[in-house]
Amino acid sequence: MKNWKYPFLLLAGIGVSYLGNWIYLIAINLSILDLTGSAAAVAGLYVIRPIAILITNTWSGSVIDRTNKRKLMIGVDIIRGLLVFLIPFIGSLWVIYFLLLLINIVGAFFGPSSSVYITKLIPASDRKRFNSLMSMTSSGAFLLGPALAGVLIMLVGTELCIFINAATFLVCAFFIYLLPDVDDLVKEKRDPITWSMLVGDWRIVKRFAMGATFFMTVYLLFQGAMLTGFALDSQEVTFIKQHLLLTDQDYGWIVSLTGLGALGGAGVAAIVANRVSLRFYIGGGMLLTSVGYLLFYSSVGFWTATLSFVFLGFFMAFANTGYATFFQQSVPVEIMGRFGSIAEMLQAIVQIVLTLILGVAADWFTIQTACIAFCSVGVVLAAVLFITVLLPSKQVYFSEGKLEA
Repeated sequence: MKNWKYPFLLLAGIGVSYLGNWIYLIAINLSILDLTGSAAAVAGLYVIRPIAILITNTWSGSVIDRTNKRKLMIGVDIIRGLLVFLIPFIGSLWVIYFLLLLINIVGAFFGPSSSVYITKLIPASDRKRFNSLMSMTSSGAFLLGPALAGVLIMLVGTELCIFINAATFLVCAFFIYLLPDVDDLVKEKRDPITWSMLVGDWRIVKRFAMGATFFMTVYLLFQGAMLTGFALDSQEVTFIKQHLLLTDQDYGWIVSLTGLGALGGAGVAAIVANRVSLRFYIGGGMLLTSVGYLLFYSSVGFWTATLSFVFLGFFMAFANTGYATFFQQSVPVEIMGRFGSIAEMLQAIVQIVLTLILGVAADWFTIQTACIAFCSVGVVLAAVLFITVLLPSKQVYFSEGKLEA
């Protein structure tokens, strides 16, 4: 791409929002703990997003595909900023929960909208590099956000951190306002959302999924391996503290160094974007990520655990970049919002089920035995994915700009 002005504006806006989200995450956890003194109340924060996804994602895609994406993203960020701004003034836990639910319901529109917008804004030949830079932005926020939150909380308290997050949403909205309107030549459909329309949209998504056999095979294998990893994430703190007998400080170092690995991986992925096949990004990246999980839960001490997670973070950046690029070039842009929203809802359900199964298995057996079993499943799925994408007959599906019919 000769002119990277607009892509960098988009990266800057979303990057500021990522940074604010990490500051906010630390602050809201501490705020709820200070307000209630209850660990259960803090844990309640983590079920709000899945609930919001289940509420919205059956119909949000229908709205996204019929609405101007740029205007929708701006509106979502403004509403989220205003709602977050209200949180420090609320003294009731349940009112805060309700506000957070509203924030997550509104936020459910942003991810699928941004995927469609990126697909329309970024030429197919530049998407792999752009997605690598997006992953690098996310990793940088993951590293800087918690550290910055710690300093700010120590100096000025949690309320200012929440206000900063509210401001970052408005900053992101401003950057998106500066971007071009990729839907300006498309007639927006403003028909009211009806039950018959939703059923019709689900049928369209189903028809695409049944016709795009290879895409769905890659999608299911990739998501199966990735969701297995997400379930394993729920046990990492317990494994580090109870099995490896490490301290909170050790855990902090492991997380920070993992972030460095992810940042490094995203940087390398951006540099070699034009020289390494998309097939190796999505297949090799996912396989090595799954191997990283297996190495971590087979570790015997601080250094083996740390090196395993750095390895995992490095190659997860490739896997995420590969999947995002493959998704953008495989799903027709006119149904991308609907497909993404429905897929995200199903992923949330599977993630909850897998997390519960792993938790029960960890109680029945040892935590290491249960996690290694899950890791092995993830490695097998990723290996099948890698073999599938490397088949010579499937190379055409990874050509730049290829859309599977």
